[in-house]
Amino acid sequence: MLASFTPPSRAHLLCLVIGAAGGFVFYLLHMPLPWMLGAMAFTTLAAVSGVRIALMPRVRMVFVAVLGIMLGSQFSPAILDHVAMWLVSFLWLGLYVVIATWAVRWFYVKIARYDPVTAYFAAAPGGLSEMILAGSAFGGDEARISLAHGARILVAVFALSFGYRWFGGYAPGGAPMLGTTAPLATIDIFWLALAGFAGYFVARLIRLPAHALVGPMFLSAALHLAGVTESKPPQEVVVIAQVVIGSMIGARFTGLAFGLVLRGILLAVGATALLLGLAAAFGLAVAWSAGLPFASTLLAFAPGGLAEMSLIALALGIDAAYVSSHHVVRIFMIIVAAPLVFRLLGGRRSG
Repeated sequence: MLASFTPPSRAHLLCLVIGAAGGFVFYLLHMPLPWMLGAMAFTTLAAVSGVRIALMPRVRMVFVAVLGIMLGSQFSPAILDHVAMWLVSFLWLGLYVVIATWAVRWFYVKIARYDPVTAYFAAAPGGLSEMILAGSAFGGDEARISLAHGARILVAVFALSFGYRWFGGYAPGGAPMLGTTAPLATIDIFWLALAGFAGYFVARLIRLPAHALVGPMFLSAALHLAGVTESKPPQEVVVIAQVVIGSMIGARFTGLAFGLVLRGILLAVGATALLLGLAAAFGLAVAWSAGLPFASTLLAFAPGGLAEMSLIALALGIDAAYVSSHHVVRIFMIIVAAPLVFRLLGGRRSG
């Protein structure tokens, strides 16, 4: 294992330094979710300015797993009382995925003038890596699909973070701290570490999507639901995880032409506005039919990434277990159904 270790390059170190600087600046400015948003903003600007930055996959996996452990700690036995309401919400989610995909596909075909294959896989709201691979296999434009998903997450995170602050009254000062500041007992460190390592490797072995986050989250949730531990990862580690996740988003734009990125972000503003409108409509429907808070249902249906939307929920004190569960289910729906539906509807390779 040590023999295969690759030391970080200048691009890897620079990415983390820029991300940490951005997070610190946003923290000083009292921005919402400062460590992730600041890292995301600074690394995105660096990437589109031509700075060569990258993030080591192993570093990313470690801190994504930390977030998974943190999310799992939000599950408690009391959640079992709400399972019936969650099932109603999951049914609405399935309908949302279908309508949202076709609405955004129309947007990318008619407005962006993308070919049908690229438009379809750029529109499917979830599973970034999987949609890039599937879209490429069918002959879609890999760069445009990647940019569409990366820019969607970028726009959605900023829009929702500031939207909840400006219109929802979620002030940073009133939000709960992420992670624990109390010293962890040795046994709790053991259980949290077990959730991270075992969850990661088991999820990877059975090929779960987003395995670095989903596996630790599931095992951490099981330990917390069973009452084995009530502990959370240390606050400092969660802050670093936010910097890494934010930097990861910005680093995706490295090597892309400025004009391509700018157009992609502008298109993502339109696509994300459409998705947020649909998410709000479905969020209201779920809030009405299942008796759940609209602040939670909107974030559960919002068109951002699993890690990013879950972090927003944690930072705002919104039911993170509910939000993260819906994004996990959405990703499963998209990954399983999108290529299959494309074939059933007579989809052909582009070109």
